Amino acid sequence: MAKKRVGKYPLSFRQMTVERMKDCPSVSALANELGIDRSNMYQWQRQLEHASESSTRVTSPIRELRKQVRELQRVLAEKTLEADFFKGALQKVEARRQCSKRSGGTASTTRSGK
Repeated sequence: MAKKRVGKYPLSFRQMTVERMKDCPSVSALANELGIDRSNMYQWQRQLEHASESSTRVTSPIRELRKQVRELQRVLAEKTLEADFFKGALQKVEARRQCSKRSGGTASTTRSGK
C-alpha cells in the first residue's frame, strides 16, 4: 500500500506564506511570485487558524494554573515579609523588656490622669 502524501510544501513554508498573505495587497500576485495556486494558500490559512485554535484550548488550563501559581507565590512572598517584620519587632520588644528588668527600673508606662 502506498503512503498517503501529506503535503508538497513544508510547514515552515506554509506558515511563511500565510504570514505574508496578511500584509499582501494582492494574494494573486503573491501566489504568482511563489509559484503556487491561490486556493492552496487559503486552504493553508484555514488549516493554520484551526490548528492554533485547537492548541489555544489545550494550553488554556495550563496557562490558568501557571497564573494561579504566580499569584500564590506573590502572596507567599508578602506573608513572609510580614512574618519577618513582626519577628524582628517582637525581638526588639523582648530585648527592651530584658533591659528594663535588669536595671530594676520602673516600667515605661505613662500615668493615667485619674
